[in-house]
Amino acid sequence: MTFKPALWRPVAAVLSMANLVAVGFAAGLAQPWHATVHAGLALAFGAWAQRLGRSPALAGQAEPASRLESLEAEVDQLRGELAEAHERLDFTERVLARDSAVRRPDAEPPR
Repeated sequence: MTFKPALWRPVAAVLSMANLVAVGFAAGLAQPWHATVHAGLALAFGAWAQRLGRSPALAGQAEPASRLESLEAEVDQLRGELAEAHERLDFTERVLARDSAVRRPDAEPPR
């Protein structure tokens, strides 16, 4: 059985609200320690509900393979672009070398 934040978030929120109501009842009965415990529980469950609501880290841990595949695809794309840039650079160097050989002043004129 896997941990499902979508299921546990409402449970934590309901527990937080129930403890807030219990704080009121315990304070009404003049039981400060009892009210303090319920206030702490309400804060703890509320913080847990917020953490479950904004937990993209759990989603990221659930699918590391797809993230790795997307990174591999991006690296492959960058390799292809780098290879194309090398080809263009080689072509440009050949063209410049050919043009500079034709324009050399010390080269013999064609007969």
